[in-house]
Amino acid sequence: MNPDTAVKMMEALAGHLQEMDKGFLRELVVAFQIIAENYSGEEQKVVRSIADGYYLEEALAADGPVKLAELEALRDARD
Repeated sequence: MNPDTAVKMMEALAGHLQEMDKGFLRELVVAFQIIAENYSGEEQKVVRSIADGYYLEEALAADGPVKLAELEALRDARD
């Protein structure tokens, strides 16, 4: 796949994910953690990081400045 096309697809997916119902997003975040258990090593890390990479927790906390600040602090600590 062309790298530019892949990036465009990922950006489009990110936009669609952030617009979804918050209840569904919460289920999706949990689902990635459950699915990750079926993998090991690097693959498990990749699956676990999907929700983080698409900022799904931040989308869920958009109405809560305290939660957003906590998530930002956690993200900064990891980086």
